[in-house]
Amino acid sequence: MPPASSAGATPRHLVRLHDLEPSAIDDLIDHAQRLKRRAARADLVGRTIGMLFFRGSLRTRTSFEAAVHQLGGHTINLNASSDFWELEDREGTVMDGKAPEHIKDAARALSHYVNALAIRPAPAGQSWAVDRRDAQIASWARHSAVPVINMESALWHPLQALADMMTLRESLGELKGRRLALVWVHSPEPASLAVPHSLLVPALRAGMDVSVAHPTGFGLDDGVVGEAQEAAARAGTKLAVGGSLEDAVRGADVVYARSWQSLEDYGNTTLAASRRARLSSWRVDRKAMELGRDARFMHAMPVRRNVEVTDEVLDGAQSLVQAQAENRLHTQKALLAMLLKVSGAA
Repeated sequence: MPPASSAGATPRHLVRLHDLEPSAIDDLIDHAQRLKRRAARADLVGRTIGMLFFRGSLRTRTSFEAAVHQLGGHTINLNASSDFWELEDREGTVMDGKAPEHIKDAARALSHYVNALAIRPAPAGQSWAVDRRDAQIASWARHSAVPVINMESALWHPLQALADMMTLRESLGELKGRRLALVWVHSPEPASLAVPHSLLVPALRAGMDVSVAHPTGFGLDDGVVGEAQEAAARAGTKLAVGGSLEDAVRGADVVYARSWQSLEDYGNTTLAASRRARLSSWRVDRKAMELGRDARFMHAMPVRRNVEVTDEVLDGAQSLVQAQAENRLHTQKALLAMLLKVSGAA
């Protein structure tokens, strides 16, 4: 089947999950649950998905590739470290530097070959003011004639958030009135802020009260928090930001642990490491979980055992980490069906 570009239709992209209406997220999860209960379909026969990785991946690449193949499609995987070259994202620039090609030219060319593009960009890691613009994924979406799927940028990880929302619904049922504690935990190599950023608004819009706990200097992006506060006001839910881990998990139905970078030290690895070294007590253990209300535990992984969370919690009966990982597969199938408008997407 030819790529969508040949049909002249305007592609629908997924850069961040909360660009979708809550009803659309609910429909995606409903479809993912149907796919989870039955054998693989042939919805993507004749479809080719291009996957471009500008940095490493384990669960995202594996689950996405498996989703495409189980639906009968084909993937082309390209890695920036070995398969192609640096690409320019700035508009109107004189390209006399390292990048021999602009994203606009690559996106337009690849749109002739594939039915969708899944991109994992690589933030430069020097300036948060620069990286938070998500210029790379925005450029791909602007110039591609086929759907672009964000596989984790500096700001957003919509694929993880979609699987997280499915896992929350499976575990808790009705989410209205439930409490989610999103807590920073110590790690010698923290992850990006994309996971906590991506879950905030969908959880609040679904009716959950959310408490975000972090040490001084590890606040989330101000713009994202502002959007979350607006979402909470519209949904009639509560968002609390800052405070101790213990205060956040007290009475929570779900404890979601994640290490993330300090925006105050962003780009300064020495200062950032020094700040984190004093915060090793920020981890989730049995004592913290017992402060919750029969609380479930979530983590997007990879996870450093007995640093971010103890084995007892991670391997315990209330841990949902493997359900989250499995649901990546099913939600990505449903997402592909929706973006490509193939049979069975309703």
